[in-house]
Amino acid sequence: MKQVRWGIIGCGNVTELKSGPAFNKVQGFSLDMVMRRDAAKAEDYARRHQVPRWTADADQLINDPAIDAVYIATPPNSHLPYALKVAAAGKPAYVEKPMAMSQAECLEMAEAFEKAGIPLFVAYYRRSLPRFETVRAWIQEGRIGTPRHIHWGLSRPADKDGRETSAANWRVDPAIAGAGYFADLACHGLDLFMHHLGDIAEVAGVAANQQGLYPAEDSVAASWRFESGVTGSGFWNFGSQTEMDHVTLLGDKGRIDFSVFGNVPLKLVTEAGEETLAVPHPLNIQQSHLENIRRHLAGEAPFPALGREAVKVSAMMDKILGAYYG
Repeated sequence: MKQVRWGIIGCGNVTELKSGPAFNKVQGFSLDMVMRRDAAKAEDYARRHQVPRWTADADQLINDPAIDAVYIATPPNSHLPYALKVAAAGKPAYVEKPMAMSQAECLEMAEAFEKAGIPLFVAYYRRSLPRFETVRAWIQEGRIGTPRHIHWGLSRPADKDGRETSAANWRVDPAIAGAGYFADLACHGLDLFMHHLGDIAEVAGVAANQQGLYPAEDSVAASWRFESGVTGSGFWNFGSQTEMDHVTLLGDKGRIDFSVFGNVPLKLVTEAGEETLAVPHPLNIQQSHLENIRRHLAGEAPFPALGREAVKVSAMMDKILGAYYG
């Protein structure tokens, strides 16, 4: 495989540590150009991360013949238009999560890349993290027997210092993010659960804006059933006193406890006793995912989070939020 020269559209906070530096750590990859609408910030990012070139024009980056693939790291409302341009340019794209504003937009993106015959990679990077591959292995090895039910509780106190009501906080603006913190955070876990337990057969949910601090919902609850028959439930509350991120996967011979976002040890409980295993995240948390992109491009192994897989997550969130957003 030839050297893959990457460009980033939207070099904001997610690219500072989670993703940006990892491009130069993957053999055969290099980060050669970055784009941000604020030219001064684009130049500053390029200088600090030793990126050879920068621009304030996304079209310039997308159509540059010296850029082979594009990472779209902007807010969700711009994923679709940028992705369609990358597909038209005949280049692979790696797009941040959530993939787009809705299932319909995700489908349009996936179909554009399929028609062009090039891959669309999505940043559901927990599918590639060693700690969650360990959970997947425990399930496949039958360590908890037949899975029966998975439950996730995610909650945190509201930030009362004004940042949540700031116009700069795009994550709680439905016009930019599609929904609130539920869309931004819950998509990671819901995608991971489908990676571990298969596709969803049915789902229902309720959502509410309990605090009125911003336009988006701040409390969501849902239940679902996988095609395998395993059931699932969850709640996501962003105005509670308690900070929580806990998943329990029940089987007929044991259970697995873990966190979606935290670095806490995995816990396996069976009749033989309790086992804990610490599997820390890498410094650049998306590096494992980028390694899997390299493997896919080299024809070594299929990528675990292509566009069609990510469409399923958006479909699930659309159904959960349907009553709230009409």
